[in-house]
Amino acid sequence: MRYDLSDTTRRTLDRMAVEAQRASRTPALAAGIAHRGDLLWSAGVGTADLSDPTVPLGVDTQFLIASNTKTFVAAMVMQLRDEGRLGLDDLVDDLLPGSTHPGVTVRQLLAHVSGMQRESVSPEFWDTLEIPDAAAFVADWNAAERVLDPHAAWHYSNLGYIALGEVIARLDGRPWTESLRVRLLDPLGLRDTTLEPRPPVSGRYYVSPFTDVPVEEPPLFLGILAAAGGLASTVADLARWHGFLLDPDESVLRRDTVSEMLEPVAVRDDRFSAAHGLGFMIVRQDGRTWFGHTGGTPGGITGVFSHRESGTTAIVLMNNTGAKDPTGASIRLGEFVASHDPAPLEPWTPGTDAPAELLPLAGLWFSEGAPFVFRIREGRLEAVVGGADPALPPSVFEPEGENVFRTVSGRERGERLTVRRRADGSVHMLNWATYRFTREPLGFGERAD
Repeated sequence: MRYDLSDTTRRTLDRMAVEAQRASRTPALAAGIAHRGDLLWSAGVGTADLSDPTVPLGVDTQFLIASNTKTFVAAMVMQLRDEGRLGLDDLVDDLLPGSTHPGVTVRQLLAHVSGMQRESVSPEFWDTLEIPDAAAFVADWNAAERVLDPHAAWHYSNLGYIALGEVIARLDGRPWTESLRVRLLDPLGLRDTTLEPRPPVSGRYYVSPFTDVPVEEPPLFLGILAAAGGLASTVADLARWHGFLLDPDESVLRRDTVSEMLEPVAVRDDRFSAAHGLGFMIVRQDGRTWFGHTGGTPGGITGVFSHRESGTTAIVLMNNTGAKDPTGASIRLGEFVASHDPAPLEPWTPGTDAPAELLPLAGLWFSEGAPFVFRIREGRLEAVVGGADPALPPSVFEPEGENVFRTVSGRERGERLTVRRRADGSVHMLNWATYRFTREPLGFGERAD
């Protein structure tokens, strides 16, 4: 359902965008708010290209998106998993011939818990900015250190995503960038997300803290480094990308796979407010959970985050290496809209199918003395804890055989629900994740009638 933001909200967002541009002293800032892929508001603050003030600054202006590239790489890895061509616990040593880092898995690389060092290059790289030879990647990978034990801590690694780009290329038999075009960009109509920037494109700058004069920055994430952060994109394309993640086209990527990617794997801070899933940052702020990513490269600082329940996406793109707090800058915009001008509630609509075989399972059940409500919605069996926050998603079951269901989402996802019947065929009790569910509250020592 598309809706329009109020004039008051738009004015506030306009001011917040200028405040973010001023705080980061970035020559240009492009920002947007979208609802399930539809842009509701956008702003361009400053000058996209200081050498050519005629370059437009808006939703179609390209910026380097840096590590937001990783969300695309992660999605392709999950496509390959869903196709049965790799497993998340497959070893990199088995996927990249010649690799000699035992025990590094695909899952670890996606979530930055492999313990591999951050970068793939020699200490001199930051002085020379010479891009490593792609043909030598496996040798460079083998020479890299595993600085932490796996899963010991969250430790960001561009090297890990470069390795994932190589895994995609090996399995697809083509450059990972060609896989990106075929697998994601073309199907989703992301025509302005590219490896080679195209006009209108913002300049790349650094503004010293001791002057107000921007200096041009060189490109960095080129060649073998591109899988870690080489893409350029626009506010409009990133709104479409996150619109897809909020409501996946299952011919491209399964809905339950996207949900899996957004499950926390590693906590990123000691306040438990930030975590990392499979390719995505997860941030908890003001009672809401946002997923997305930030990016930082010379002349490109980005923050793109979405809130699943409200369908709100917030985007901030900046072109100063020293720009500040892309996570906060973007989420503040999204939080304001989600709090002050959310999408209208959709009315409840009646269902059309209550399968007869599910009706005996509906109603109130008890387990460990606690009430659970099993109900039928849109022809499927669901369960919620009695008295739980109604905003929490229910457990949803799919039939798996006679008297057997599988939990496909929500609480106890993956666990089996078994229906136990009396001799006359009536339902006696349920076992969910092996726990018994009875129509009356019982202690563990009490037998069900």
